[in-house]
Amino acid sequence: MPEVEASFYEKMEEQRVKCELCPHHCMLKEGQSGLCRVRVNKGGKLFTLNYGQVASLALDPIEKKPLYHFFPGSMILSAGTFGCNFFCPYCQNYSLAQEKPPTRDISPELLTEVARQSVDDGSIGFAFTYNEPTIWYEYVRDAAFMLKEAGLKSVLVTNGYIEKDPLEELLPLVDAMNIDVKAFNDDFYRKHCKGRLEAVKATVERAVGMTHVEITTLLIPGENDEPAEIKALARWLAGLNPQIPLHLSRYHPAFKFSREATPAATLERAREIAREELDFVYMGNLQQEENNTCCRACGELLIKRNIYQVENRGLREGKCKACGSSIAYIIC
Repeated sequence: MPEVEASFYEKMEEQRVKCELCPHHCMLKEGQSGLCRVRVNKGGKLFTLNYGQVASLALDPIEKKPLYHFFPGSMILSAGTFGCNFFCPYCQNYSLAQEKPPTRDISPELLTEVARQSVDDGSIGFAFTYNEPTIWYEYVRDAAFMLKEAGLKSVLVTNGYIEKDPLEELLPLVDAMNIDVKAFNDDFYRKHCKGRLEAVKATVERAVGMTHVEITTLLIPGENDEPAEIKALARWLAGLNPQIPLHLSRYHPAFKFSREATPAATLERAREIAREELDFVYMGNLQQEENNTCCRACGELLIKRNIYQVENRGLREGKCKACGSSIAYIIC
């Protein structure tokens, strides 16, 4: 598939270009690529190298994204490419994010057709995931438009490190997002991601109200698991909407990080702290997960989960069948 001229960049003097897709604002000379490795200056124009380059394709449970309040129990066709605009040393998908895996060409038209066919297997649409989808911007935008035209859902699993203008162009095409808030302290972002917390917060704040949003935070011992930080994260989210689901995920050694896995007790304590502010807090990456969804008004079991086995027990037309309370933040 031919290289595609990138969106959101500025031409500068001496054939330099300034990428304006994400807050890094990479300034590139002829032949240079951005920090993401997939946007390159060729002849004073910015091109994207990964348009239609699919490195991984699978049919996943929607809960794997994780999205617990967006068509629970359904499946979704999922794909990723290569590259990332963060540099997390604990990345579990580093073979896609930081290396160059084999890829195959899949046009937006073909992707939409494959997604349409996967409906017979229980899929509701397509998720752009596995690596950072916002650096796949042009392809995601084109494919999401076609998916919407076909009546299919589009999902982003993203680190949220994207500028305002490209985000706002993309949001009307996206039905749900899981945004990874990696920590609620800027030192963590600077040290481990080469990014900034405020830019991610801005993405969350813009997305809430325009699409379905859920948040994931991977808790790493000694890095971002202090009770005060968990409290601040939950309080900020509650100020946007206390029904935003927060997924607190267990860290396991990966890539360049070798410290021990997060104790289950740390996640349980963090969940209790977050529940003081938020209606729905879940734990991830544990062998045994207590992730049922219950009515906050009466305690009725709404959705029973055993990992990826999901059963609707008490949710009827967006309301608790026991007390009639509206559960506005669950889409079925």
